Amino acid sequence: MNYTTAQSGDTIKVDLVGRFTFGDHSSFRKLIEEIRSQSAETQILDLSGVEFIDSAGLGMLLLARDEGEKIRATVILKGAQGQVKRMLEVARFDTLFKLED
Repeated sequence: MNYTTAQSGDTIKVDLVGRFTFGDHSSFRKLIEEIRSQSAETQILDLSGVEFIDSAGLGMLLLARDEGEKIRATVILKGAQGQVKRMLEVARFDTLFKLED
């Protein structure tokens, strides 16, 4: 998985690309630190470029949510499609996150 970040005002947008799996744990931790240092009120994780996510990837999204709550930020998952969208639906992430198409 690769990512890029862009901040605009109180919003930070993260574009995630590739496969999001257990092997991405250390780079995702680095991303979380980067997001936290920017103290944005809204954090958008754009999943439109993610082609596959496993249970560890879902767990990392939960970690992002927990870290966002610590600074009272809203974490939004955007653009999930295909297998990624199905995984979010099965895991009922709609009850934990704001999901956008």
